[in-house]
Amino acid sequence: MLSASTIVLSGGFLIGLVFGAVGLISGFCVTSGLRNLWTKRDGRMIRCVALALAVAILGAQGLSAAGAVDLGKSIYLAPTFSAPVVLFGGLIFGYGMVAANACASRALILLGRGNLRSLVVIATIAITAEMTLKGLIAPLRIALVNWSTTAFGANSLPALLVQAGLAPSVAVAIAALAASAALFVFAFSSAPFRAATLLILSGLIMGLLVTAGWYVTGFLGADPFEPAPVASLTFIAPLADSLQYVMLSTGSTLNFGIVVMAGVLAGSFLTALVTRGFHVEAYTSPGHMLRSVGGATLMGIGGVMAFGCSIGQGLTGLSTLALPSGIAVAGILIGASAALRGPARVPALASA
Repeated sequence: MLSASTIVLSGGFLIGLVFGAVGLISGFCVTSGLRNLWTKRDGRMIRCVALALAVAILGAQGLSAAGAVDLGKSIYLAPTFSAPVVLFGGLIFGYGMVAANACASRALILLGRGNLRSLVVIATIAITAEMTLKGLIAPLRIALVNWSTTAFGANSLPALLVQAGLAPSVAVAIAALAASAALFVFAFSSAPFRAATLLILSGLIMGLLVTAGWYVTGFLGADPFEPAPVASLTFIAPLADSLQYVMLSTGSTLNFGIVVMAGVLAGSFLTALVTRGFHVEAYTSPGHMLRSVGGATLMGIGGVMAFGCSIGQGLTGLSTLALPSGIAVAGILIGASAALRGPARVPALASA
């Protein structure tokens, strides 16, 4: 009989494998979605992301309601958090993902396709995230968090409804159904999106993958002796962990996040080979490289401060209906908007 840890690692790799394959085929990307929406008036990709979030919310809250997963054990529903640090982290992450021309998940997928620019982005994210988690920047981050952390009366949308007098189960049901319904309406209110079968399938699958992550770690990994951390898809801290594991594997252990990263890379690579889409790409100028490194640095630092990336907070975190996730996503949107449309906007590059 397989141990819980083996099941979690195997499940994580399969989730990553599907994410990488679907992401490469469909072009699933928050950065591209925002760019297309705000600069080209093409909202199909961002509606695909909205559909994924709707499915993720229903899946995560359904698992929680059934008692299969305790979402309260995740990092997103901590009783205290620093709203200023989370917001600022999201802001610089959002700006960085536009500057680098891809968020962390998209960069990993493009690396599997042969994009060497993404290798620089991924390596820089991993290094700067590790510096922010445990290295040179960590003392400053911890000091800022300790200085600004506040115990809020509620850490989630359902908790706010409970404070308004609703029963906990009713509050969860209302919050989950209202949020997912609004996202479904937004997604399918567009005729071009309704005609984009590939994007619809991609959104459904990505939302189910977030749900699968919660199920694998929260239910299948619920070993009383060696419980796995309750988590799902996210990319910043796992990239840092992956870098550390590659360098110091004899002193490290595999975890869910690391195998998901390996699965995403493998899924993208295999799909690129099968579809004959693998081709090596590199930088065209030193300026392009510097911009990628700068954007990746902001993503690594910001992603740690915000407790996640555009996927880790934008899908996984929001699927818990956590208020910190909403703050982080607001920061990401503000940062991305500034990079795409504001006076500090980043000059356009060819789409990745």
